[in-house]
Amino acid sequence: MTRKPPIAEAVALLESELTAGRALADLDTEEAWLAFLRFGGCLFDVSDTSDADGLLFQYGTYSFDGPATFTLGLVRQFEITDSDGNHDHYVQVHCELRYGPAPALHALGSFHSWFFQGAGDDLDEWAEELSTRAAWTTIRTLRPAEIKVYQEQV
Repeated sequence: MTRKPPIAEAVALLESELTAGRALADLDTEEAWLAFLRFGGCLFDVSDTSDADGLLFQYGTYSFDGPATFTLGLVRQFEITDSDGNHDHYVQVHCELRYGPAPALHALGSFHSWFFQGAGDDLDEWAEELSTRAAWTTIRTLRPAEIKVYQEQV
């Protein structure tokens, strides 16, 4: 039986997939997406509920900590339960790609899509569906101005 890694190892595993011996700044959008999908295919030690392990693909123009910037957010969300198995909080591992000013990106508006490991859906089908969106043609070839990888509790 293969060992499922604990959630505490998620950031390091994502960074390892992303960098593979190189700097984050050297990645283009497609490379980051493919690394995120490899990370998404890794099963973690989570509870058996259908929404305990989710992947989020989202984009839009946001001003979280400065001027409005087009951002592609790739997020893995883990549900943390208490000793009785009840929901306590979520841990989110983010790969946030921020882009320089580009009217074509701002014109894309915003979008989000969730995938849950325990819901019986297929990760490859979800990824294929996202990659056939017209917006992906615009985003996929760009090199982000900044890539941030971090974890937060929500």
